Amino acid sequence: MASTQLNVFTLMLLLSLAFALASANEQVPAKPVEKHVDVGIEGVVYCQSCEHYGTWSLSGAKPISNSTIGVICKDYKKRVSFYKAFQTDANGYFYAELKGFKMGHSLLDHPLHSCSVKLVSSPQENCNSLTNVNYGLNGAPLRYEDKRLIGSRYEAVVYAAGPLAFRPAHCIPKNPS
Repeated sequence: MASTQLNVFTLMLLLSLAFALASANEQVPAKPVEKHVDVGIEGVVYCQSCEHYGTWSLSGAKPISNSTIGVICKDYKKRVSFYKAFQTDANGYFYAELKGFKMGHSLLDHPLHSCSVKLVSSPQENCNSLTNVNYGLNGAPLRYEDKRLIGSRYEAVVYAAGPLAFRPAHCIPKNPS
């Protein structure tokens, strides 16, 4: 009787060991890596030459470093849902990352439709009058140019706006001859 109980006990021990080894070899599905997706807007701010005063031409324009632009997003009820100011770099380039931007409605509040870029200020005393070149005064719409920044855990969709421009305050209008 004792030997039968010992055999049953040994058999149970071997079965549980075999089951444990079989379970250990099963592949546990890996947890998918969550990707963080951001939205960014890029553009350039220039000083429009007096030669092109009153037009949208940026021929001969020079980039303005440390100028300020504002990104404004409104929800589908036309309420401001996001605002942040950004500065340009030494080449007049800005990259505005919309951290904190939330879409209440996936289509109506999409950045392409709900956000715009406006000129705020220029540090150049000789070029600080606002222009409406590419609607920089009223709000430049965003353009999708199929640009994405992709990393292993990061993705950014980058929209474009502008180029935008300030102009000198004292431009002498051209007289038609």
